[in-house]
Amino acid sequence: MTTENRTFSILQRVGRAFMLPIALLPVAGLLLGIGSSFTNPAMLETYNLTRFLGEGTIFYSVFTVLASVGTVIFDNLPLLFAMGVALGMAENEKATATLSAAIAFFVMHKTINALLTLTGRISDPAMHEGTIADVVGIPSLQMGVFGGIIVGLGVAWLHNRFYKIRLPDVLSFFGGTRFVPIISTVVYVPVGALMFLVWPWVQEGIYALGDLVLKTGYAGTLIYGFTERILIPFGLHHVFYLPFWQTGVGGSAMIDGSLIYGAQNIFFAELASPATEVFSVSATRFMSGKFPLMIFGLPGAALAMYTCARPEKKKTAGSLLLSAALTSMLTGITEPLEFTFLFVAPVLYVLHSVLAGAAYMFMHMLKVGVGMTFSGGLIDLVLFGVLQGNSKTNWLMVPLVGAGYFIVYFFLFRLLIQKRNYLTPGREADSAETKLYTRADYNKKKAGVSTAETAEDKHALSRQILEGLGGADNVTSLDCCATRLRVSVQDSGKVSKEILTRTGAAGVIVKGSGVQVIYGPKVAVLKSELEEYMASTDR
Repeated sequence: MTTENRTFSILQRVGRAFMLPIALLPVAGLLLGIGSSFTNPAMLETYNLTRFLGEGTIFYSVFTVLASVGTVIFDNLPLLFAMGVALGMAENEKATATLSAAIAFFVMHKTINALLTLTGRISDPAMHEGTIADVVGIPSLQMGVFGGIIVGLGVAWLHNRFYKIRLPDVLSFFGGTRFVPIISTVVYVPVGALMFLVWPWVQEGIYALGDLVLKTGYAGTLIYGFTERILIPFGLHHVFYLPFWQTGVGGSAMIDGSLIYGAQNIFFAELASPATEVFSVSATRFMSGKFPLMIFGLPGAALAMYTCARPEKKKTAGSLLLSAALTSMLTGITEPLEFTFLFVAPVLYVLHSVLAGAAYMFMHMLKVGVGMTFSGGLIDLVLFGVLQGNSKTNWLMVPLVGAGYFIVYFFLFRLLIQKRNYLTPGREADSAETKLYTRADYNKKKAGVSTAETAEDKHALSRQILEGLGGADNVTSLDCCATRLRVSVQDSGKVSKEILTRTGAAGVIVKGSGVQVIYGPKVAVLKSELEEYMASTDR
């Protein structure tokens, strides 16, 4: 694998790992959106709901709790990113990596806190406003999700490097997975010291980049929207938009006495603030452009593909396309539609990306202040647009622009499909299956063939242990304590003490369906290798 391909592969894995904490945002946004909407005095007065939902009622208390629960997730995203990225990037023993990331996160920020205190910088009025923030109760440098990502990626590397380490016999108890939180703690003390020295400079660079982005105006918004869409086939869009949403690259705002960085953070801080009169368009310009696309544009493309289907295949194509269009409209999940026309006609996807950039620009120009979690569908529009009121969000511009987008998508896609004879769903040969395509289909097409990665046989010991346990089909659960491999089997008669003794076991205990194989402190490593081998074989 070339260096370029290896870098691309790593970035794809990083992007997938980002999706773990990002997947929390819809739930947090839903709770915060509902809770803040129905405890906002202006909304209650507008819709004459004060008597039923006003302060002092049980409903007001319930919605206040919902808003608080939603807020706590956004307040602690850096820690969640640290754990989520480590979980996503770890090759095996993911639970250990996740715990180690949480430990390393606390260690890094506590180290920074100690150095800030020792140098007197923690109370220095000359420090840039917003440089120091409360991070899970620790006054530390304002690193945002970047701090979590630094921890998550670093701990994942340490974990993958050391989770099967074998130490000398006298220290073997601390080998294997037990070594990962230890090495993570040791490493992230100097990492915290390094961040104390360099992060203020990095932070200034982020602020400068944020100012540059904001000064590009409508053109910058168009480029942002186009780039976000065009990166989706490569799985790199999360890596691209995350800094805009969660760091100073996406701007800053003073809300209720706190300096907030990142477009999405700004929107949800404004959502939770009763003092908000109009949502910041400079923040929502990185989000609101999705609504015309997801709710109107892509359904228009789906209708175009349906009308171009052959008569005998229209029923099948119609049911598939209708389901995909409704999914896009309601939730903003667009993969079935986008990867379908990316698969059959990449030109349509490029056109779609250009229109996406224009949608972001139009929402910015029309001062639409509707934010989102990560989907941009009808649910987000209702929660963060309609319920907040047009005076605060200008959400009525979304269906106005969206109607135009539906028409443009329909006629442009229909024209190109018919003129270029693209084989969209329902236009295939009689023998071909009518289907929507996925990312996996696209990746296979791009590779040319279905490939499988082969590796050298390095599981000889694990294979022998599994043979002694009666084979993979005989194993129902696998675990270990400090010295023993603890296994549950279906048929204890298939267990061979002789074979297990040849693997280096000091003893084998079989009682009912339970088997204990005594290996000593190195057992944690053997268990990890055995699980990895079992996962790589067909059971």
